[in-house]
Amino acid sequence: MGLHRGNAGRRRGTAVIAATVALAVAAPVASAQAAPAAPAAQTAAGPSGIRAKGAYLLDNSANKKLWSKSPDTKRQMASITKLMTAVVVLGTRGVNLNKKVAVKQAYLDYIRTSGGSAADLKKGDKLNVRQLLYGMLLPSGCDAAMALADTFGSGSTTAKRTKSFVAKMNKKAAALGMTRTRYDSFDGISTHGSNYTTARDLAKLARHALGNATLRTVVKTVDTEQKAPAANGRTRYYYWSNSNKLLGSYNGAIGIKTGTGTAAGKCIVFAALRSGRTVVGVLLGDSNRYPDAKKMLDWAYHTRTTVTWRKLPAGAPQD
Repeated sequence: MGLHRGNAGRRRGTAVIAATVALAVAAPVASAQAAPAAPAAQTAAGPSGIRAKGAYLLDNSANKKLWSKSPDTKRQMASITKLMTAVVVLGTRGVNLNKKVAVKQAYLDYIRTSGGSAADLKKGDKLNVRQLLYGMLLPSGCDAAMALADTFGSGSTTAKRTKSFVAKMNKKAAALGMTRTRYDSFDGISTHGSNYTTARDLAKLARHALGNATLRTVVKTVDTEQKAPAANGRTRYYYWSNSNKLLGSYNGAIGIKTGTGTAAGKCIVFAALRSGRTVVGVLLGDSNRYPDAKKMLDWAYHTRTTVTWRKLPAGAPQD
């Protein structure tokens, strides 16, 4: 299937170094600009006009399928792969989210050679595991994903550790009943095109992922500022914005992960919470993913929402 890139071109987060230390803060979620309108009729046919090649809509609270479109066709998923990377890290027995990880030159070289999106990590900086999760899931940093795979894999070299980590991803997929999913990378950049899933399988993964409090907190964050000890002994400040435009735009949106690739097209796994009811959606190969996600959520919630889409900061990843 040829070379698969998690994102077209190289996109970066933002890192700034400073001499003084300040508390790291997560920016509050932008207020949703959504006004209720006339309810959308919910019919057995499901939401209309969804352009995705594969789609799935799940009432997560009841664990009930609401609607689907070609739910079991295998498709590449681009950076949505990183959702499983996070699940494996957080599912590690005794995981220490405060464990410091030194950024290696190998992570930066990987970004340069692969063209993957970056959290703009700097060599020698020491970020903790929780910060790397933010760097991986908000700006879709392949450098942060590699740092996590290298840290939580096993073996004597980075190559062996990242390979063993991918094996853990496949083992977890099997345990979750994701029978038509296979991973060959930790970030969605697939050398052999053997990194695929289905809309149904991703709904299973999303349901499992939302059961972890740390992951829920990370994926619903719109913007964050994180500080880390820099290689020169000073303090580095990392500023990351979430590439998921549903956040801060659609009332009740709580995540989860975007993905864009040459083979995969534009993809998203999304979720919203309204009136105590959580709905999860999946769109694979959808050039109209945000409006389509809105249609699916409105249909599930028996409403019609007017949305002003959040604009990402200049230079932020458009994954």
